[in-house]
Amino acid sequence: MATRNLILAFETSCDETSIAVVEDGKTILSNIVATQIDSHKRFGGVVPEVASRHHIEQITRCLDEALTTAEVTYDDLTAVAVTYGPGLVGALLIGVTAAKTVAFAHHLPLIPVNHMAGHIYAGRFVSEFEFPQMALLVSGGHTELVYIKSENEFEILGETRDDAAGEAYDKIGRVLGVNYPAGKTIDTWAHEGNDTFEFPRAMEKDASYDFSFSGLKSAFINTVHNAEQRGVELNKQDLAASFQQSVVDVLAEKTDRALDRYPVKQLVLAGGVAANLGLRERIERDMQERHPDTKLIMAPIKLCGDNGAMVGAAGYVAYQHQQRAEMNLNADPGLSF
Repeated sequence: MATRNLILAFETSCDETSIAVVEDGKTILSNIVATQIDSHKRFGGVVPEVASRHHIEQITRCLDEALTTAEVTYDDLTAVAVTYGPGLVGALLIGVTAAKTVAFAHHLPLIPVNHMAGHIYAGRFVSEFEFPQMALLVSGGHTELVYIKSENEFEILGETRDDAAGEAYDKIGRVLGVNYPAGKTIDTWAHEGNDTFEFPRAMEKDASYDFSFSGLKSAFINTVHNAEQRGVELNKQDLAASFQQSVVDVLAEKTDRALDRYPVKQLVLAGGVAANLGLRERIERDMQERHPDTKLIMAPIKLCGDNGAMVGAAGYVAYQHQQRAEMNLNADPGLSF
């Protein structure tokens, strides 16, 4: 009988407390997520201290529920994986401390996981990975194009120089009176409106693969404030459509050029903003028209946000590559690949 590799995975990098049990890196036995959205709505974004306190309150309950739902005990586990960066340092420390405690108490290997690698490996629940591969990671804190030459070997081709795409969504959402997180509402409005404002596409034709959304955010805010000062009411659906079209155009253009230069077998679309239907539709269309020989893997919408299952998938790969952490593992909020 084949040995089951069961990874207990902790994710607390921001405002979701999530613990999962994943078998062989591709089968989710449990994936418990305790969200904090309601607590952060009134602030218009995540408050680090509040996030940390919620993690402390929820992590034991999530752990018990993850094991119960998966119908396993600590004795069944192969290893413990944990996100140790990037993210909010206080939030990360809760997960790291809990994971170290479980690993130490039950004599299990401790596997350190990069949060962004976790987002990429969420795609493994859709399809087996083939290499070389590229990933477009779009989230609240990061926007990156990553070249993956072989399993567990990452190279950042481009990243945001200022605001990440998801961050820009939340900031313009506040201007439109949309509760945090604003992405889903902006996406819905964008499908109801038209690109009438023609906001700037920063660095769209730039030779690098880096991104910049700060100028777009400023142009959007200035447009709205100027109209308010003149007593003019702008169409929110058209504003949303214009903003989203600018974001999607830049992401798609950069990805297309990167694929031309770095031929790969697969493109993975992942991260919180990868749940955006406008982005998914555009990338899917571009891949069919321009890169039909490259397989597109889009992380399942329910696994685009932060979750323990993706950490379990990445943790399994790290485990297979003999990556281990000692009990002095610490949070690394600025961690890169």
